[in-house]
Amino acid sequence: MLSILAAVLGFVAVAGFGLALAGQSPGQARVAKRAQAIVGRENRETKSRRGAVSAQDQRRKQILQSLKEEDRQKKKASLSISARLQQAGLSINTRTFWIISAGLGLTVFLMAMLLGQAAYVGLGLGFAAGFGLPRWVVGMLAQRRIKKFVESFPDAMDIIVRGIKSGLPVNDSLRVIGAEAPEPLAGEFKRMVENTGMGVSIDQAVERMYERMPAQEVRFFGIVLGIQQKTGGNLAEALGNLSTVIRARKLMREKIKALSGEAVASAFIIGSLPPGVMIVISVLSPTYMSPLFTDPRGRIILGGGALLMALGVFVMRRMINFRI
Repeated sequence: MLSILAAVLGFVAVAGFGLALAGQSPGQARVAKRAQAIVGRENRETKSRRGAVSAQDQRRKQILQSLKEEDRQKKKASLSISARLQQAGLSINTRTFWIISAGLGLTVFLMAMLLGQAAYVGLGLGFAAGFGLPRWVVGMLAQRRIKKFVESFPDAMDIIVRGIKSGLPVNDSLRVIGAEAPEPLAGEFKRMVENTGMGVSIDQAVERMYERMPAQEVRFFGIVLGIQQKTGGNLAEALGNLSTVIRARKLMREKIKALSGEAVASAFIIGSLPPGVMIVISVLSPTYMSPLFTDPRGRIILGGGALLMALGVFVMRRMINFRI
């Protein structure tokens, strides 16, 4: 009995070893090859999908990089003197501006010398008056004009919407804004109508308007017009929604201004208190403050205090400056 069992086990072992050496059957081989082909095809499809996704990501990154570079160049161009003069609505050119600045700086320097101030004090005052004061005045005028333009811009959108609904073309609606709207809105739309009359497309005309008026509302207006020209759609409805959004931005801006009014007043008081106290003491007791201007140590203290005050004003300005 044991010998029979040992023989059976030996036969099974030899048969299994033989099958292992002989390999798979033809049907199993075909199944294995088919499975390998399917797996290989899936791997190739997966690699192709990954390659397509990576190419799309690379293209998206390139587009974002180009847009950032374009925005940086536009922002740099909008901060130039010639752009600032256009934004302020001044008719002088860059050369005249620099001549006026140089004359103002030289006048302040000569006045400081006549009053008996030191040479470096006169140079500092002349540099501030010739380089800083005119740029500050032009920047203030430009910001005031842009703000006035943005406040009237939703009314212009409403005029275009009503004109389109009544059957007027877009150019005629723009012409109505140039004739009826207040300045500076009327002047900018007049230039836009003149540009389109000379063969310039509306997109390029809006781009030129944005160079003269670098406000986000103008960019939104150009985007709406560009999308409508390429894809079609109801322009009146799109401009009506844009007018609503611009008014909502204005309300949000005014709300933030009201909420931050206390912080702005505190920053103004804190920033103006030290120089105000120094001026009052200098008028009431000149001998008490004279060592700060005559003694070298006092001048060092004045320089350090001015540096710290400028740093504090800059930090407070960044804290209370909200952009929407």
